[in-house]
Amino acid sequence: MAKNTGRSRSPGEPSSNPNRSKPQQSSFLGRLARRVAIWGGALVLLAAIGLGTAVAVTMSQLPAFDALKSSQNGQMIVVRARDGSELVSLGPSYGKWLSYNEIPPVMRGAMVSVEDRRFREHIGVDALGLVRAVYVSLTTGGRAKATSTITQQLARNVFLNNSRSMTRKAREAVLALALERKFSKDQILELYLNKVYFGGGAYGIDAASRKFFGHPATELSTAEAAIIAGLVKAPSNYSPTADLDAAKSRGEVVLGLMVKNGAITQADADRADIADVAVVHEKGQNSVRYFTDWALPQLDMLLPDTNEPIEVWTTLDPKMQQAATNSITANAPSGAQGALVSLDRDGAVLAMVGGTDYVNSNYNRATNAVRQPGSSWKLFVYLSALEAGYTPDDRVMDEPVTIDGWSPQNDGRNFAGQIDIRTAFAYSKNTVAAQLGNEVGFGTVASMARRFGITTPINTKPAMVLGTSEVRVIDMTRAFAAISAGGTSVEPYGIVKVTTTSGEVLYQHKSARGQVLVPPNVAAEITDLLQTTVATGTGRAAQIGRPVAGKTGTTSSNKDGWFLGFSSGITTGVWMGRDDAKPVRGLSGGHAPARAFADYMKVAVSTRPVEQFQTEVKLPEWQLEPDDEALQGSPDDYYYVDENGNVVHPGTNGEQSDDQPRYEDGSVGPGPGPGTPQMPDYGPGAASAPGQRTPSNGGSGSGGGSGSVPPAASPDFLNRATGRSSSEESQRTRQNPANTNAPRAVRTPAPERTPGA
Repeated sequence: MAKNTGRSRSPGEPSSNPNRSKPQQSSFLGRLARRVAIWGGALVLLAAIGLGTAVAVTMSQLPAFDALKSSQNGQMIVVRARDGSELVSLGPSYGKWLSYNEIPPVMRGAMVSVEDRRFREHIGVDALGLVRAVYVSLTTGGRAKATSTITQQLARNVFLNNSRSMTRKAREAVLALALERKFSKDQILELYLNKVYFGGGAYGIDAASRKFFGHPATELSTAEAAIIAGLVKAPSNYSPTADLDAAKSRGEVVLGLMVKNGAITQADADRADIADVAVVHEKGQNSVRYFTDWALPQLDMLLPDTNEPIEVWTTLDPKMQQAATNSITANAPSGAQGALVSLDRDGAVLAMVGGTDYVNSNYNRATNAVRQPGSSWKLFVYLSALEAGYTPDDRVMDEPVTIDGWSPQNDGRNFAGQIDIRTAFAYSKNTVAAQLGNEVGFGTVASMARRFGITTPINTKPAMVLGTSEVRVIDMTRAFAAISAGGTSVEPYGIVKVTTTSGEVLYQHKSARGQVLVPPNVAAEITDLLQTTVATGTGRAAQIGRPVAGKTGTTSSNKDGWFLGFSSGITTGVWMGRDDAKPVRGLSGGHAPARAFADYMKVAVSTRPVEQFQTEVKLPEWQLEPDDEALQGSPDDYYYVDENGNVVHPGTNGEQSDDQPRYEDGSVGPGPGPGTPQMPDYGPGAASAPGQRTPSNGGSGSGGGSGSVPPAASPDFLNRATGRSSSEESQRTRQNPANTNAPRAVRTPAPERTPGA
């Protein structure tokens, strides 16, 4: 018997044969695959059950077909005028509901071809299209873009919003599957074609056909059907009334898809000449739309979120709006635009025109455009001067002047010499405005404009006094309305109340008392100046047979023309110019804008009583004329301030002792020289009060070069303001207004109090 030399293997020892591990490994992978298949199948089954349940539940909750037919998309808004009449109805526009058989086959074919060519095959969600989109995404590295089916679009339009979240897409898919289970393909297409949005407020093919082609959808031609079908992708981009070429180009693409999908033959496509399609252009829409475009966005702040139909009661007066439109149309120079805003005494917008043609340009120049106001900006310059103590009768010098290298010129390049403030304003003297602005401070003028509601950026360079900072028409009109209101702020508003169609009040405007912007005497004085401008100055074309106060404005090279003014409680601002800011031949504020103002105001104030302006000035105590020396104090209580703001006691001949206080440079605006001394305490014993001015440049009155700016007022003004009688020195100064080296008299009580303390 042969000897066995091999070692026996213990029961637990692994076999040394390498081939024995392969069946074990195959067995493990097989078990893993079986488990994955089982669990995967279970998950798919659970997902299918869940999806089926969701679809079944959704289907049971879907409205009936007739209920879906009567539902509407969007919010209807009826805008009413001041008198309750309907101005415009905004929101969705619906044509006649067309049944499936009434819809032209060419329209059905066009829509299916461009939006969902497998509409008749899929179950509501196009699985093949989704797989293709995922494949394209994986192979190109881009984002998967699966086109929604017609059923999905219907679900989104009727039940959902346009958010791009995965949750919304999942709900959309469930709704689409439920719609396909509950309704037939013909019913779904009927709902879709009667509800899809085509732009311009038109929902459904009948509304779109009437809007763009002027006839019912039952009469649509092949070319017209192609154009309408092409709108769904981007209604605003392909709207025939906005861009006819883009609409027709898109229509050609749709015709090609219709041929490819078998909806029409190539011969049909060749006969459908899209180039010959006639589009109905909207008639010139009422300029009311400028107003509604401004007012209605405010509803987002005034109302809680709501989709129910509402009625918006506004301040607009239809008669005045028509008069405003006519005045702009009749007076705007050829090639130029015009804008008008008219406010009642409480800020209610009575009329608003944002351009000469809303259809051709819906850009609202009354509220959005910013343009240089020219000399109408001088309102703020003279307000600052009057608040500082000037009066309309004070004498000023209209002569050449240079400030920081800038030398303003008057219209006509002539100078009147010594004139009063009233005349300087009425004839819009640029040199006087420059002197006043330099004296009170350009920053002070900017602050005054801010105070009166100017919201746009304001520069403080010397030329700012002539209106180089751009402004809005509505802001300037608001500023003039505040003057009409006696120096009290006015807030423009356009919505009086908002109600539901059943009459429930959702919002009611509450009038707020305005803030006092300037003292009553300043408002009266500037009204005096504004009235003179219309009576005898540059604004004579704005006369309407009753008191009018206003101001013209014209920018360099006649690029902008303005007139702003008020009468009988109505304030109106008019601007004219080109959108590209090119010069307009012959344009000036005193011509076309002033005439437009007059044409409008004659209608606007026709039913109102004539109102005289309050120009009787009641001066504050510090500016009153003295009638009792005992009341005003002893002449020994006065001290003098020289041109540098240094105190000089009477009898020192201008020599200052070393123990007198000196003021540091405190200029309040750009310009040469030390500026106006800063005297922060205006109480008793203070060195100065508002309106008691010292020269801001310290130079002589020659006006011949930089750093040599003549004062804008004569010293006799100070005598009246402080109650001091004329002395020989003040007499000499009055005879020679350029003599700014003469001491200025400033009233103060007891001399023992340190000036400026």
